[in-house]
Parts: sequence; C-alpha cells; structure tokens
Amino acid sequence: MKILVTGKGGREHALITALSESLEQHELFAHPGSDAISALATRVDVPSLPDLIAWMKANAIDLCVAGEEALLVKDQGLANLCAEAGIPCWGPVKEAAQLEASKAFAKHFLKRHAIPTASYTVCTTAEEARAALTEFPIVLKFDGLAAGKGVAVCPDLAEAEAFISDVMEKRIFGAGNLVVESCLVGPELSVFASVCDDQYHILMPARDYKRIRDDDQGPNTGGMGAVASREIVTPEVLARIEREIVQPTVNGLIQDGLKYRGFLYFGLMLTPDGPKVIEYNCRFGDPEAEAVMPMVRGDFANYVFHAAKGTLKPELLNFAEGWSICVITASAGYPATSHSGDVIHGLDQVEGARVYHCGTRKNAAGDFESNGGRVLAVAVQASSRTEAREKAYEESAKITFDGMQRRSDIGKLHFE
Repeated sequence: MKILVTGKGGREHALITALSESLEQHELFAHPGSDAISALATRVDVPSLPDLIAWMKANAIDLCVAGEEALLVKDQGLANLCAEAGIPCWGPVKEAAQLEASKAFAKHFLKRHAIPTASYTVCTTAEEARAALTEFPIVLKFDGLAAGKGVAVCPDLAEAEAFISDVMEKRIFGAGNLVVESCLVGPELSVFASVCDDQYHILMPARDYKRIRDDDQGPNTGGMGAVASREIVTPEVLARIEREIVQPTVNGLIQDGLKYRGFLYFGLMLTPDGPKVIEYNCRFGDPEAEAVMPMVRGDFANYVFHAAKGTLKPELLNFAEGWSICVITASAGYPATSHSGDVIHGLDQVEGARVYHCGTRKNAAGDFESNGGRVLAVAVQASSRTEAREKAYEESAKITFDGMQRRSDIGKLHFE
C-alpha cells in the first residue's frame, strides 16, 4: 500500500514507525514530515490542502492517516476532501472534528447525550467570563484549537482574570469564545478508541503530564511525558468508562448524523463520583502516542486501512503486556516560547529505547538541533512501571542540548 500520514511531530513519528513495522512492507509518505521522519517516509511538500489531495490522487495513495488535528478542520476538511477524491481517510470529517475544534460544541454534545462531564458556561465576552467566576479553583478553556495550551486551571481570581484578558482581550489564540467550567478532581486518564461509524475498539489507556514542572506545577504544555499500560486502571473501571462514556459517545455521533472514522481520544477525570469527560481529541494524543504505539503488535497498517474503508477488525491488533513510559525533553523557554538551533548531543548513545523526534531538524553539518517547544521523546517498555521509568530516564539523560527542560517525575507522580 501507499500510505500518507499528515503531521510532523513525535506523534506522527510514532505512527509512521508503527506503520513501517506492520507485517507487510508499505510505501510511506508524510506531509509535511520532518528530517527524522524522512528516514522512514518520503516527505511531501505542497502549499495547501487542495494541493495535497491532488498529489494523493496523482500518486495513487491508498490510505491517508490524519496525525495532527489542524487539517481535519481546515478549509473543507481533510477527510471530506479525501472522500470526494475516493481516498480512504483515517480521521473524521470536519463536522465531527468539531468535538475537538470547539470546546463549546463538545460540551453541548456531552450535555445533549447525558455523558458525565463538568458543569459549564459558554461566554462570548470578557465581561461574561468574569461574571461566571463563581468558584475556585475553576477551569477556563478557549473555544478553539490552541495546540494543547488553551486551557487554564485557575486557583484564584488573579490567575483567572489574567487568562480571560489573554484570551478574550489580547486574543492570543485568535477569535473565539471562552468556556468556564467547574474544576473536576481526581487522577486523569487518557482512553483511546478506534471509531468506525457505529463500531468501536478501545485501545490501551494512558496518562500524560501536562504541566512543565515536577509535581504538576507551572503552565500547561502539549505534554511532558506519558505512561501507558492496561494496568493503569482496573477492568471494572474501564468497563464503566465504556458503558457510561465511550458507547454513549458513539451512539451520540450516530444520532447527530456525524460520520466518524478515526481515533477518538477521551480525556477523563476519575472523580469520586465516577469517570467524567474533560475533553475529546479527534486523533491520537501526543505524547501518549509515543508511549502507546511501541506496545502495538499485529498488522497496524491493515487495521487502519480496513477501518478507514468501513470495517473495524480488532483481531488484527493487540498490545504488549507491561508498561511503557515516554519522557519528553523540551527547549528553553517552553511553553511560553520555544528555542531553535540548539545542537542535540548523545542521540547515538541511546540503547534499548525508542527516540521520537517532536521538534528537530538537521543543520548544515548534518546534526540534529532543536526546532520547536517539545524536542524529543524517549520511550521505554518493560514488565514493570519502575523498570520502564528507570530505563527511560537513564536513556533520556544521555541526550543533551542547551537550555533543555525535562520533568523528573514521569511515571512516578499519580502512582506513588
């Protein structure tokens, strides 16, 4: 098969690696890809989404896999245009992708289908948002895509008003409303499902770490590490999540006439009252993909291909036992800013771990250097969480560059 993956980060590096390790050899392409991804897939450089569709048609692409979320809601939508061109696409149509693109859309969907979530108010002005600050801590969410940075958990009035000013007055994320919602308490959990029309297949659960510093301190990032294992939650909790959240979501999509074929991410809080939805993402999580994908066994390429064409085949896929831990190394200034051009040392010293490139490029000398906020992900699999964690940090420590940031408690906090 000829398979094209959209995106350029660590998640796409992990997806393309899994596709390359499927049972058969496939010809892989990436748009736009990266210097690291080019070792596995041919990069496709086109200026627009319509140009990408034309390129896929001209090159007889058999399958398009949506890595990142942006193209799903850009212009007419990646999956919509693929459907018009007769190209199977693993990623939802634009209308369904509003579950991620609009926090208000998602909250209304959850309420309409009686799926457990926090109470909320949608505010169109800064004044409305300030008037909705009736309790603390409180959660504020920009109603749009913001690369994982559009959410603030505010412990007091000062932080809430600062975030409202940034979002509603300074418009740091662009035009959009603000969702104000009650703060849920409990451990977080990421559950991924492959959704194909009225069929679904729950994949390995994971937990990520959003804050920049240890002990979940500092501002939100796109994710500083992740843990994946079937042992994160009990079978009973996972069954409840399926019964109260996953199945009603799939039923809701059908009832609302929203065609969905792709990965669906359920960001959950395991509250004392049971699991509740924090957010949906209409693609695989990042950095969870870097922790989950190394655990994939079976024929991932054909699994996705058949699902994109309308038939979910869970028997083509299974997951390794044990634990997988991914540690992110970020650049100086992240998440407020990112620093590029810092030469990365030690990549050739890493052993027994997978290194996924989140934000790197090759310089004129052929060396990898930083090129973004999150730079590298080091992922290790082992039979125990402790062993995976120790090995992940041991190998990650071999990699250095100026100004790098790395949390020290991935796989430890929320478990001990």
